[in-house]
Amino acid sequence: MTVHSVDVADLSPLVGRYDVFFVDQFGVLHDGRRAYPGAIDGLEQLKACGGTVVLLSNSGRRARPNEERLLRLGFRPRSWNLFVSSGEVAWRKFAGETTEPGLRRGAKCLLIARDGDRSAVDGLDLDLVEDGAKAEIVLLAGSEGDRFPLDHYRALLEPAARAGAPLVCTNPDRIMLGRSGPTFGAGRIAEIYAELGGTVEWIGKPYPEIYQAALDLVGNPPLDRVVGIGDSIEHDVVGAKNAGIASALVRSGILADLDRAGLETLYRQHGVRPDHVVSRFALAAR
Repeated sequence: MTVHSVDVADLSPLVGRYDVFFVDQFGVLHDGRRAYPGAIDGLEQLKACGGTVVLLSNSGRRARPNEERLLRLGFRPRSWNLFVSSGEVAWRKFAGETTEPGLRRGAKCLLIARDGDRSAVDGLDLDLVEDGAKAEIVLLAGSEGDRFPLDHYRALLEPAARAGAPLVCTNPDRIMLGRSGPTFGAGRIAEIYAELGGTVEWIGKPYPEIYQAALDLVGNPPLDRVVGIGDSIEHDVVGAKNAGIASALVRSGILADLDRAGLETLYRQHGVRPDHVVSRFALAAR
């Protein structure tokens, strides 16, 4: 029997059905430069309705710089309960704040980030290097695909892969919204590293570690009361399914211009279908 997604105009049908909302940011709330229409009020109203709102993002940056960006874009303080980024999950892991021992103090690290951001390693005792051949670990926190071609990253990473340094990718998105539109994301760069023979560890959606971290932080509620809201089938919908929670695909971001036939193709390709398809991240006046 084929299970069909439920198409809804906004988030209203989700309120009351779910208690915890894992909300993506890029492509759902904003495009990196401005908030989407209705998103600022919608986020605040969703929390005001009594839901626990966790912003769950494949950002290689830690939580605080992500929250500061939301405020600069006009989102209001206290419109969400928690911000869980893949960068924050990785930082805590590297710092030894989880069940794992963390990175060795003074380890030589090749950091690849966006716009010179260093929040992914702030407070960690690492020796940052620019030569991949000297790296003991590569931390891939972001892509500048709107500035450099893939061959730039291939040349940068080839010495590290040859030396056997593992790469940790804290932003699995293969496509990102750049300054001039969609371009390749850090996830595609990580695939290049694997093609070069390097070992890749993935932290972020659709992988389970970020979901478990978020669920732990909200007290591990019943999974049938949690919904993941995002604009990516590959990351948000697949990740929600793997975590055992419901999913809502928002028709903004990278899939905004895709027609119904294109969506069906992607559903078949990834073997998953969202529980809800939402026209936009907004909430009707209540």
